[in-house]
Amino acid sequence: MAKISATPRTARRRRRANAVWLLPNRPHCFLRLLATIPQISRYRRGLVAVPPSFRPTLPTSEERKSAIQPQTPSPIRDNEVETTSRQEAEEPQDPDAEGEAVAGKYWAHRHSLFSLYDRGVRMDAEGWYSATPEAIAAAQAARAAPAGLVVDAFAGVGGNSIQFAARGCYVVAVEIDPHKVELARHNARIYGVEDMIEFVVGDFFRLAPYLKADLVFLSPPWGGPSYNQTPMYTLDMLMPKDGYTTFQAAQKIAPNVIMFLPWNVDRSQVEELCWLSSPPLDFESEENYIQNRFKGITACFGNLAR
Repeated sequence: MAKISATPRTARRRRRANAVWLLPNRPHCFLRLLATIPQISRYRRGLVAVPPSFRPTLPTSEERKSAIQPQTPSPIRDNEVETTSRQEAEEPQDPDAEGEAVAGKYWAHRHSLFSLYDRGVRMDAEGWYSATPEAIAAAQAARAAPAGLVVDAFAGVGGNSIQFAARGCYVVAVEIDPHKVELARHNARIYGVEDMIEFVVGDFFRLAPYLKADLVFLSPPWGGPSYNQTPMYTLDMLMPKDGYTTFQAAQKIAPNVIMFLPWNVDRSQVEELCWLSSPPLDFESEENYIQNRFKGITACFGNLAR
């Protein structure tokens, strides 16, 4: 006899309500069975295990002949269709396909993000609106000393890492999303700087205590395109952790830090970050424009401040 003690009582009551007992010479029982099988099939797919004692048996051939057959597909075929549709709904979307869907909105700016886009640069959906425009990334990389060691804490699809490597820096590109790392490596290969970048799949905050470098570049997620609608963007809106926590993690890695932040960020909060060190770090910020559009602010701490 099947054990049902480990199953919640509510589930057992539900099974009893759904159970169908076939009676001889009763055609309507077969129709009730047809209506019940889709419900039981949901339990069989893993939501709740149905004990064999509560599973109705299929009618015999004689009972089928006496039953009134509805003009609908067989229960097994219905179950197969339902299972297939459910699996299709639960399957994750292809990140590349999702990126192509988002690309339409940002397609006109593709060459400002990557000048070599037409050579095969690849991005996911988030990359289209979060990658640092190439001109800004190049200006940020110009502040780094050649042959220096740079940690790109939130590498994304590789825009900033590529520009630091192009300036002769060796880059440790940290990214928690393996798919983004594949895209970043691919893009670095197109720019010919793959050998200058060490790609690491991992959480920056967990890796930070074990890293040492000359410079840390921080461009954490801003929270999606909706940041533009915020009158005053504060550092606690950064993701996955607030700006203060992120900056302190970077300080333990290198004496120099660059942060790329939204154009509407609270600049007084950004300046306060330099006081988290003793003595306070030198600080400088500059506004970044792309095609006369105010894109963001680059904040430099340490020896990078001019």
